[in-house]
Amino acid sequence: MITTIVLIRAEPASIPTTAQYLAEIDGVTDVYSVSGDWDLVAIVKVAEYDQIARVVTEKFPACPGLQRTQTLTAFRAYAKKDLQQAWDIGVD
Repeated sequence: MITTIVLIRAEPASIPTTAQYLAEIDGVTDVYSVSGDWDLVAIVKVAEYDQIARVVTEKFPACPGLQRTQTLTAFRAYAKKDLQQAWDIGVD
């Protein structure tokens, strides 16, 4: 699975509507409202890279209230458990 994180700036009054619209797009697994420079973060998980383009460049622009996005595609995922195992290699 390919994971992409999309940072989203939305019109302030439309944040709940924008978030709900995004959450209903196939491939979007989670949408979070956040503090800071961005209003929302969407997590996209798809099987193939061309599906990222379809979701982000075709589906997202139709979203009401969406002003700007920044897309970050993950290369590798790390979890606390994975990091601990990496440090334990070769240690008895």
